[in-house]
Amino acid sequence: MKIDREKAWDLVTEFTESQNLVRHMLAVEAAMRAYARKYGEDEELWGIVGLVHDFDYEQSPDLSVEGHPVTGAKILRDRGWPEEIARAMLSHASEYTGVAQESRMEKALYAVDDLTGFLVAVALVRPSKSIGDVKPKSVRKKWRDKAFAAAVNRQQIEEAAAELGEDLNDHILIVLDAMKEIAPELGLAGE
Repeated sequence: MKIDREKAWDLVTEFTESQNLVRHMLAVEAAMRAYARKYGEDEELWGIVGLVHDFDYEQSPDLSVEGHPVTGAKILRDRGWPEEIARAMLSHASEYTGVAQESRMEKALYAVDDLTGFLVAVALVRPSKSIGDVKPKSVRKKWRDKAFAAAVNRQQIEEAAAELGEDLNDHILIVLDAMKEIAPELGLAGE
């Protein structure tokens, strides 16, 4: 079965009502497309993986073998989606699924997922509420402040970037620039 972005978007909107969760998936899609371009990979495939990686989260929010992303991978398989998309979805929560990130695409998904949320938090504390005003230097300053966005596992992001073969500063810049390109869709174009 050939999957295109429209089919992926239909899946997201079928299962997700939360505007913030949709925006998160759009941010991850943008970051995945940026990495696909950088590595000369299939931008459509990588973008689709980013877009659908959390589509089941609202209906199965418990991270477990009975919840997200296992439920989502089962839905994808039942609907005839390519195995590499289901596997990538499982790999972004390897601590619960036991599916390790092996491909570059899976490693990229794991590396960008939580970072997008951190970058949203950095943008939202700016007076303008615009991601366009966020500079890597301000991201690194917030990175060192452990009280800021305390739920974000910085060590996991650092390790995932290293596993991908990226310097943390470069990784932040790639994801930040990708998100800036779709700032209006993310609700981060400023007030």
